[in-house]
Amino acid sequence: MTPAATSGAGVTAAGTDVVPGAATAAVPGAATAAVPGAVPVAVPVAAPVAVPGAVRGAVPGAARRPGTPSTAPVRRRNRVRALWLLAVLAVLLVLVVLSVTVGSRSVGWADVLAGVRGGTDGLGEAAVAKRVPRTVLAVVVGAALGLSGAVMQGVTRNPLADPGILGITMGASLAVVTGIAWFGLATATGYVWVAILGAAAAAVLVHTIGSLGRGGGTPLRLALAGAATSAALASFVTAVSLPRGDIAATVRSWQIGGVGGASSTTIEQALPFLAVGFAVSLLCARSLNSLALGDDVAAGLGERVALARGVAALGAVLLCGAATALAGPVGFVGLVVPHLCRLLVGVDHRWLLPFTALTGACLVVGADVVGRVVARPSEIDVGIVTALIGAPFFIHVVRRQRVRAL
Repeated sequence: MTPAATSGAGVTAAGTDVVPGAATAAVPGAATAAVPGAVPVAVPVAAPVAVPGAVRGAVPGAARRPGTPSTAPVRRRNRVRALWLLAVLAVLLVLVVLSVTVGSRSVGWADVLAGVRGGTDGLGEAAVAKRVPRTVLAVVVGAALGLSGAVMQGVTRNPLADPGILGITMGASLAVVTGIAWFGLATATGYVWVAILGAAAAAVLVHTIGSLGRGGGTPLRLALAGAATSAALASFVTAVSLPRGDIAATVRSWQIGGVGGASSTTIEQALPFLAVGFAVSLLCARSLNSLALGDDVAAGLGERVALARGVAALGAVLLCGAATALAGPVGFVGLVVPHLCRLLVGVDHRWLLPFTALTGACLVVGADVVGRVVARPSEIDVGIVTALIGAPFFIHVVRRQRVRAL
């Protein structure tokens, strides 16, 4: 008998009494501890417990709480968005280079460098010097129209919202033409102020008409009200300009929408309005995300719905009015671009708004290049090319089943 066992009974190393002659029960999954001279006894070992969402081999206490979402999909989605951002920037850079080099006269890189620096000695340098402000205007107008369209769709929760379809650009056009014909407007700053006032008045009018009756302002009602208002305002523009033979030709050309008459002075005068419009629109991204959940939910989240809508609409009107004053009523950019960008980056306005600005710039610059190449040595205005792209897309959106709301 060893010291570990006395009086026919022993105590194992685990401190468990062993009855003489009793069989030990083996516990499944348990380890047995053997002591020299002692009867082996099974020491129960706890089986591992699986924690939902925990990583195998993780330190106890360091596992995620059950139900806590993983951040990996969010990081992956943001990486994809960043890649799309780089792709759009690369496309825009290529289109800008093509816009400077392609036209009725081909130019070399030496002419491009000299023209960008302001040289006008040769024909190639003069052509480049003329195309640079035209390209800048196309970028600015496309970004403004694309961003304003996305903001309008977010404010109204209407997939058909577009400055042209809702009659806002035509309101700005009527205001500018009236100012030229009756009040002698002749500066870009005056054009922009009048265009912004006309765009705001048209937006209020269309929203009021579309909201009449039972059910309020549904997407189709707003689109129909905008189309009717746009047609009426176009008739007024013709009525104002026809008696004035000195401005009729200029007004007809401007109404098509184009960037051919760009100048650095005109762009500089409109830049303050565009900068304010861009800043206001981009800062409204979080508010637009809340409004997308519905007015009741947005108010429950602490959002002042009326104020958020008013501020976002102000930014969109500033952008639309300034762009119309510079290039005329270029249509369908604000409709096509936001829908395309949602396919790439989703519905989060913090990503959507910058993407619509860049993609809108790509669309207008590309349309200008196509118009110059197709009709060389003449050219087709940007407004015609964007209409050829946007009209079929508008019909497609109208025929979709989910047209009632975003």
